[in-house]
Amino acid sequence: MVKVAPSILSADFSRLLEEVERMEKAGADWLHIDIMDGNFVPNITIGPMVVDALKGKTNLFLDVHLMVQHPEDFLEDFSRAGAQLLTVHLETCVHLHRVIQKINELGCSAGVALNPATPLNGLDYIMEDIQLVLFMSVNPGFGGQKFIPFTLEKIRKLAEEKEKRGWEFEIQVDGGINEETAPSVVCAGADILVAGSYLFNALEPKKSIEGLKRLSSGKE
Repeated sequence: MVKVAPSILSADFSRLLEEVERMEKAGADWLHIDIMDGNFVPNITIGPMVVDALKGKTNLFLDVHLMVQHPEDFLEDFSRAGAQLLTVHLETCVHLHRVIQKINELGCSAGVALNPATPLNGLDYIMEDIQLVLFMSVNPGFGGQKFIPFTLEKIRKLAEEKEKRGWEFEIQVDGGINEETAPSVVCAGADILVAGSYLFNALEPKKSIEGLKRLSSGKE
């Protein structure tokens, strides 16, 4: 069964903890926390203090997605704040292997994210050192965007290679996920669905989360 990770990018930050509790009660598995620096992506969101404020107040797995330049400068701060998974962008890491090693040394799971137009070959040689690959299925920076269809082929290609090689990382997809796009994304090989506006704007998020899992139930 796939996991569902609500992205707090679409939450009401004036009552963030209440929003997080609402997603947890609705059956979410992870909490996806987008960190944006206004440089790598055209938006600025939050820092370690917000992650630290959530630590211990939710049972959701804290999935921190660093959409920042020089992510290596922030790893220790977010690890101390309570991040359980730190995902960095392939496009921002000159020394990707070193960054992945540092994340693992800090006791966090390590993920690598790819923007829609970024090819897969930059992941060569690190597949056995990471726990997650995140495919952006929109151009990052803002919530509420439409899913980019050509990302399906990238997901499918990596999933096939993962099966062939026996790699153990999970595949996460973020951007434009809803009841229409989820089935094809999971069919392509996704293990974790990130959804922001689709869940936080839902009047009954429990039904929305159950719907995503039901639509994706062909993957065990």
